[in-house]
Amino acid sequence: MPTHRRAALVTLVTAVLALGVPGLVAPAQAAASFDLYVSPTGDDHADGSARHPVRTLQHARDLVRARTAHLKSDLTVHLASGTYRQSGPLVLDARDSGTNGHRVIWQGTGATVVSGGRQVVGWHQVPGRKGLWAARAPQGLTDTRQLYVDGVRAQRARGAVPVTLTQTATGYAASSDTIAHWKHPSDAEFVYTSGEALWNIERNGLGQWTEPRCRIASAEGTTITMAQPCWDNSNKRVEFPDIPGRTVSMVGPGHLTNNGKASYVENAYELLDQPGEWYLDKSARTVYYLPRTGENLARADVEAAAAEKLLDGRGTSDAPVHDIAFRGIRFSYATWLTPSQPEGFSEIQAGYTITGDKGWATQGLCQYVEGGTCPFASWTKMPGNVSFAYGQRIQFADDVFAHLGASGLDLGTGSKDSSVSGSVFTDISGNGLEIAGVDGQTPASGVQVTDNHLYALPREYHGGVAILNGYTQHNTIAHNQIDHVGYSAVSMGWGGWPDKIGDPATPNPSHDNAVRDNLIFDYMQGLDDGGGIYTQGLTGTSMADGEKVTGNVIHDQWGLGKNVYTDNGCTYETVEGNVLYHASYANVASRHTDYRDALGNNDPTLVKDNWWEEGTADSDNKGLVTTGNHIMSALSDVPSAILANAGLEPAYRGLLSRRVGAPSVPEAPTRVGTSTAGADALYVTFNPAFVDNGSPVTSYTARAYDATGKQVAQQDVSAAEFKRTALVRIGGLPSSGGPFTVTVTASNARGSSEPSLASLPLAPTAATALPGAPTGPKLRTSATAATLAWTPPTATGDAKVVGYRVTVSDGRDPIEVTGRDVLVTQPSAKGMFRVIGGLRPGTSYTVTVATVTAAGVGPAATVTATTTP
Repeated sequence: MPTHRRAALVTLVTAVLALGVPGLVAPAQAAASFDLYVSPTGDDHADGSARHPVRTLQHARDLVRARTAHLKSDLTVHLASGTYRQSGPLVLDARDSGTNGHRVIWQGTGATVVSGGRQVVGWHQVPGRKGLWAARAPQGLTDTRQLYVDGVRAQRARGAVPVTLTQTATGYAASSDTIAHWKHPSDAEFVYTSGEALWNIERNGLGQWTEPRCRIASAEGTTITMAQPCWDNSNKRVEFPDIPGRTVSMVGPGHLTNNGKASYVENAYELLDQPGEWYLDKSARTVYYLPRTGENLARADVEAAAAEKLLDGRGTSDAPVHDIAFRGIRFSYATWLTPSQPEGFSEIQAGYTITGDKGWATQGLCQYVEGGTCPFASWTKMPGNVSFAYGQRIQFADDVFAHLGASGLDLGTGSKDSSVSGSVFTDISGNGLEIAGVDGQTPASGVQVTDNHLYALPREYHGGVAILNGYTQHNTIAHNQIDHVGYSAVSMGWGGWPDKIGDPATPNPSHDNAVRDNLIFDYMQGLDDGGGIYTQGLTGTSMADGEKVTGNVIHDQWGLGKNVYTDNGCTYETVEGNVLYHASYANVASRHTDYRDALGNNDPTLVKDNWWEEGTADSDNKGLVTTGNHIMSALSDVPSAILANAGLEPAYRGLLSRRVGAPSVPEAPTRVGTSTAGADALYVTFNPAFVDNGSPVTSYTARAYDATGKQVAQQDVSAAEFKRTALVRIGGLPSSGGPFTVTVTASNARGSSEPSLASLPLAPTAATALPGAPTGPKLRTSATAATLAWTPPTATGDAKVVGYRVTVSDGRDPIEVTGRDVLVTQPSAKGMFRVIGGLRPGTSYTVTVATVTAAGVGPAATVTATTTP
């Protein structure tokens, strides 16, 4: 029998079997399995057997629908290795669910890639532009925000704003018509990086935890008109008429700060000047790219992200999609185009944005504004490139979410009894994993997120978080490793901001959630005011069913914040048995008044039996209970079982060696700031590169430039030394005195990153005035250790604080206190603390702490206390 007729017969028999025709006896080979087989080289006219696989995911889905009604065991869709290119999502609904207690399993090989990308081929050098290459945009690509070369994300062309901008009602008046002469001004996007106003680093945007973006609508002469509604949504946020400066949203300012100054501009042909940068000319359908050293475009796999969704589970409350598993699949090369449109990216927090015409006037403002949409704070969540709504018993295991342009995975409204385990989340533009929402819809419940590795994200929307958990019930986030992330690692809850005006937190359905036994480190490497585990709003109805944060090991925070951050309205949270150290501000904080009654109590919170450096004494502060915590001077003080239990369990630790993409140079550092270090030197600090592209960062190089752009000095520092001090000193600057700007590159075994954006110009000065003494010193003691706490001096002379010197009365060498927290706590006058170990029980000690600047060591503050017996 000819092959095509045999395949057609098998397909017919299979279809008849699926209909359950009585009296038909199936051949033995057909009865053996309902499994389906798919291959990128298959044929959708085939029967889907192992020998005759189909080609597309959509056709495999249709064949699944014909078989699920009669499942007597799990049905596995075997996805062969290779790339399955999607122009749109694989859409699943209730018809694609498992039945009769059995699941539909979409099983990959680990080398199975579901891709929304389009390969860019046919590269050629651009005449007259040394080093610049171009290629025709692939068929079907009309726009994208992401380009990848051999699995390494390229940087959209960016640079400093080339003109001085004065904000207007509709945009800006520019100091010259430079931008108007660009090829396509309306492609360009202003980016407003926030963070703390550290040294001479500006705080732009809409709050230290955000990085909004708005596109230019037009540039005519010196008039720059910004795209709407992004511009109004970022500048017209409603403020209380009787509380100047307080927005009705109670989250961030009512308009772009610093007179609307943009931190930099992105996505213009004229900004192509560094290796690794690219630009898509949409009208000419041409992609431009400046290759990095060693890249050969003739043989490189260059992928432009085209599809906005790869997998879309569309359940409903009446017809949920259920009992489906996805295993061994990599989801890659999807984009998200809304930020490129007039909507822009008017961020509130954690990737939530204000959207729509006049969204600023009503969205999420509920009882505080006439016509405000409810519930309060229900802004627009960033979408997932892979998403499910009303999904029940959905499983993702041993998957990879990488090279994605929105959030990686969204288990949204109505998600229930689902799990994500053994998976990798990296190189994602925004949030890694999202669970549920905050819009009053059905909460997620019973979601288990365990033994995953989330790292090197967010890559584009730097206010995003690794795991975002909204209003949920009985969820568990456990045994994950989260490292090298730009902002908070885990964000829980929502809607507690009304306590800022004396109102209670917004009621919500959350209860019985647990965040336990995770390992979190090197977080908040981009922005500020966040935490390793950040919680906002009501977490339950009592201490019994409130959120439990237990057994986590959280350390090495860069931005200003806390290891465990109990923010506005955080009520009924238990923080117990964690190991918390190297925070910039506090290990656990902060206290908030409980406005649900008029008793003046604090939000009920239990902080118990943690190992920390904060050293706060036991107390019951009106419901904020602190008890049984241990001061740790070193990890050796902590029971080894707790340290060993945090993070990936042994069976999953192989995830740490599963890297995505070819090794390449690191991402550039960000937010470079300078301070005087004497008449001919500058101190430099910056946010370190948190994306190493598969090869650890080994060093940084700071380069100083004069007003003509000539390099006049440079200084190298190892990555380990910078992690300890957060400082680089560039000496030997010309006697002209500047001002000088500084850029920083990061290096690894593959080479050096592109330079960072330049610091603001600064002229070094000869600092002579010594700083004042720190204030409010306290010594919190245990038997063998003490926490020294103090507040930065109110007067620092004519230089910035770069360290503190601590002396102990037992005669040991002075302790030099350096690090990122020294720098970020000074402008905001946040408290400092350091642990002094090696003390004797029941002994009196006198400790002094003095401030260090470029002028020298200032006067000391002194405190005396006795260790416990």
